[in-house]
Amino acid sequence: MTPARRPDGKPRQPYHHGNLRRALLDEALATISAEGVEGLTLRRIGARLGVSRTALYRHFTDKGALLGAVATEGFRALREQLAAAWEEGGRGDAAFDSMGSAYVRFALANPSHYRVMFGGFVERETRDRELGAEAEGAFQVLVDALAQLQREHIVRPGDDTRAMATHVWALVHGLAMLAIDGQLDDPGGVEALLPYAFARLRSGIATGDARAPEPGR
Repeated sequence: MTPARRPDGKPRQPYHHGNLRRALLDEALATISAEGVEGLTLRRIGARLGVSRTALYRHFTDKGALLGAVATEGFRALREQLAAAWEEGGRGDAAFDSMGSAYVRFALANPSHYRVMFGGFVERETRDRELGAEAEGAFQVLVDALAQLQREHIVRPGDDTRAMATHVWALVHGLAMLAIDGQLDDPGGVEALLPYAFARLRSGIATGDARAPEPGR
């Protein structure tokens, strides 16, 4: 039997042993990267790996379950990276910028995960408990960081923390989506834009005596 071809056209050797669930996730991510979510089917994934439907269904009952697992993995990694940026940055004003950079860099490094996480491909009513917990956990890292900055009067203490977090998330998400869609290539790419974007973001939520410094100062 001729091995199925990968999305890049190269032959895929049949899958023989090891962690099939991980192999299915990796093949799904490769397919999404090459063909979009619309090009993903369990049948094609199984053919590329050379495994039976029975073996597939032991791990994922349908395409929605596979996409849910991709989204869960993405939110978990994003949560961990945001938390690490906050802790390693000193849990203060500078750490807030580090979290924003970590978010955008996560999207750039993991565009297939990111598109599934936020593209509406996993219906809310079909999300399992683990996906919901990981998605909320990633958001909660931002909520907790802003709550601390409010207590320290670095950002507006009277504002609703979750509303503020949603505002921040939406703005940084917009940067991330433009970046992974290749819309921020010039001049200097997204990395050149981040200091300006975060300075302006912080100035909008800062208290009167804690305005963000100008970019580059």
